[in-house]
Amino acid sequence: MADMKAPPRLQSLVEEGLIDTVVRQLMSGKEAMVYVVRCGDETRCAKIYKEADQRSFRQAVDYTENRKVKNSRQARAMAKGTKFGRQASEAAWQSAEVDALYKLADAGVRVPQPYNFCDGVLLMELVTDANGDAAPRLNDVDFTPEQARRHHASLIAEVIRMLCAGVVHGDLSEFNILLAEDGPVIIDLPQAVDAAGNNHASRMLLRDVANLRNFFGRFAPDLLKIDYGNEMWDLYQRGVLYPDTVLTGHFKRKAGPVDLGGVLREIDDASAQEAARRVRMGQS
Repeated sequence: MADMKAPPRLQSLVEEGLIDTVVRQLMSGKEAMVYVVRCGDETRCAKIYKEADQRSFRQAVDYTENRKVKNSRQARAMAKGTKFGRQASEAAWQSAEVDALYKLADAGVRVPQPYNFCDGVLLMELVTDANGDAAPRLNDVDFTPEQARRHHASLIAEVIRMLCAGVVHGDLSEFNILLAEDGPVIIDLPQAVDAAGNNHASRMLLRDVANLRNFFGRFAPDLLKIDYGNEMWDLYQRGVLYPDTVLTGHFKRKAGPVDLGGVLREIDDASAQEAARRVRMGQS
């Protein structure tokens, strides 16, 4: 099959010598378009981010909270929503995935290896199956119960490794995990959040873990009884979560010492409020 003409957004990478030829379009998603490209002897993929007005996924404040920008002028412009601010927001949004990929790859997390980021295009490893073709997403694959348990366990280990690196994916599901020849690979991280600096991180982590459980639970219903998310977050908050931590799957909220005086005060307050309400209603 002949190579295709390079789309305009990839032309500058061809001119820079970062890619040689464009083989084909791999996918078009709500955030980006991905192409298979050749770089010398290697086949890689190029992810072209869509402009903000063409994306269906908005930069929800939940995700962008506490994202760092280089200078205060950018921060002020982003807050005001000026044209420069929108461009700065866009750059921060795109670089969030690039930063997360480099950070997670360094931490040994199974993500595509990033190679370069230029003109809003991320050049990275093409994840392949046993035949050397682009790997399918989990939602396109059926599993035996044993396979489901194995892949679920390996992905929970990846989520732990991510959390130890201070990153929560924020949108993890069967739609953004590829099944490579040697196991699952996590993709699509533009909405990744800082585990320590984002107030919504715990909720997003619990949702990510629940998505994994619910998907693999279709093939192995015993997984639906397991609660890894709360256990994982509890260990992380207490500073005792490590990349090789083995979870039990059962989490009991620890009951702290009961403040009896506080409880009695609350009861007294409630009684007083009820008495005041009755007075207002003319019932006393």
